[in-house]
Amino acid sequence: MKIPTLLSLFSTYLLVDSLNIEDNAGQFFSSGHTNNWAVLVCTSRFWFNYRHVANTLSVYRSVKRLGIPDSHIVLMLADDMACNHRNPKPATVFSHKNMELNVYGDDVEVDYRGYEVTVENFLRVLTGRLPPSTPRSKRLLSDDRSNILIYLTGHGGNGFLKFQDSEEISNVELADAFEQMWQKRRYNELLFIIDTCQGASMYERFYSPNLMALASSQVGEDSLSHQPDLAIGVHLMDRYTFYLLEFLEDIHPASKTNMNDLFKVCPKSQCVSTPGHRTDLFLRDPGSVLITDFFGSVRKVEITMETINLTDPIKQLEENAVNGELQKETYSYVDQLPVSEIIHQKPKQKDWHPPDGFILGLWTLILLVFFKTYGIKHLKHIF
Repeated sequence: MKIPTLLSLFSTYLLVDSLNIEDNAGQFFSSGHTNNWAVLVCTSRFWFNYRHVANTLSVYRSVKRLGIPDSHIVLMLADDMACNHRNPKPATVFSHKNMELNVYGDDVEVDYRGYEVTVENFLRVLTGRLPPSTPRSKRLLSDDRSNILIYLTGHGGNGFLKFQDSEEISNVELADAFEQMWQKRRYNELLFIIDTCQGASMYERFYSPNLMALASSQVGEDSLSHQPDLAIGVHLMDRYTFYLLEFLEDIHPASKTNMNDLFKVCPKSQCVSTPGHRTDLFLRDPGSVLITDFFGSVRKVEITMETINLTDPIKQLEENAVNGELQKETYSYVDQLPVSEIIHQKPKQKDWHPPDGFILGLWTLILLVFFKTYGIKHLKHIF
């Protein structure tokens, strides 16, 4: 009697354990993405906007800590606060009072800086419409299995965000850019976060699928600054991003914290403004979306029962040789080439330029002809 009872208990335990494994595996692959990207943008210049640079660098620090490499981060800073002559601590940008946390560090890779941070360049990065000469570090090389985090901070109003106090991007332009990204299969899921006055107005016109948005303030509200520092003479961060950074400090790559927890960051009692979010365009339940689906870069493994022979492609490539030249393969991942092919490809023919000394020789010939024809006495008419 005892043996059947023990067997039934053991089989029940195995069944429950297998169900738990299936649930964990289902959650592991539920997002459907295989890579993560981040586009982090500070749109403000001038020393008194120090906090906007600190906002962006704080998010940059967090996503790098959680596993997104610099090669998958496009960082755009409209001003270089670390090298500003007003900075009492050169080569540093602090996000906490008493200079406790330097978010600039020694390994910051800024892709767009100063006057390169424009509405046009930002939209070109999102849609992939960049000149061929643009280096890979300035490109968003995402695909239809990429989860993308887009973070914006600066000065804004109802339906617009200013870039460097000289131009602005509207919520309609931003919505159309995201639609282009979806049509061109440049993302799987997209998380949009904006810290600016009346930030919720920037996601009102979104209409593309698989898009989730958060804002630091509602329409008609200001997004307030935080952490004034007397030594530096400015506020160090904005309230919403300050509490977002505190929240992200407790996240680790294996964390199970979901997006519903992120929505609770900085309530009105702390932010003074009312943070908002929009999830109606997102296909998954936010409660099942892990924070690391956007802020981290967890490498997922896909199990296949097919046998893969790693030597076949090499033999096939040798057999496809025609007249001593190898046929080129089609590369689907944003047409990127292997490093070996980039090194050995023929250089493009450059535009013609006159050889060295050509211009000097031409002017010498002109002067000799002039002296032989008119003489030195006529030089006063020229000078």
